[in-house]
Amino acid sequence: KRMKPEEVLSALQKGNARFWMGAAQRPEASAFERRALISKQFPLTAVLGCSDSRVPVEIVFDQGLGDMFVVRVAGNFLDNTTTASLEYAVHHLSVKVLMVMGHEGCGAIKAAQLPTADIGNEPACLGNLLAGLKQGLNEGDLKAIRDSKAHDREAVTTNVKRQVEKLTQDKGIMEQ
Repeated sequence: KRMKPEEVLSALQKGNARFWMGAAQRPEASAFERRALISKQFPLTAVLGCSDSRVPVEIVFDQGLGDMFVVRVAGNFLDNTTTASLEYAVHHLSVKVLMVMGHEGCGAIKAAQLPTADIGNEPACLGNLLAGLKQGLNEGDLKAIRDSKAHDREAVTTNVKRQVEKLTQDKGIMEQ
């Protein structure tokens, strides 16, 4: 039975609550079920998340193999490749929910707030990613926040909102 988007989101919230309460069920697929996944997948959710090793999306939402289509990149940054992956999930896998997941303590978001000259000293691909992230952060507003934890949370939240905004401008995704 295919779930409605609201049901999918509710299941993810329940899984996240289990994870945080230390009561994760970590659904394990049998060898037969894993073998069946080789030929076809039916994820209900696609997630653009950070590649940070501390936030593995399936574990954070207490999901099993084949339950989620996950695209991970430093700073959960939407570019041509990550957009194409999410478009694939929407058009070919018929996911019901598309999510952008940020997290506190994101090193990529912190690095994107470095001076532009410092970002220019990074390797080319990393510099491009950080410069793209930097464009989406409202540094003027962020500088007004003195508490470091609040600053960190606001920077991450601002980035997630920016990536969601970019997703909603993608006709290939929104027309579905």
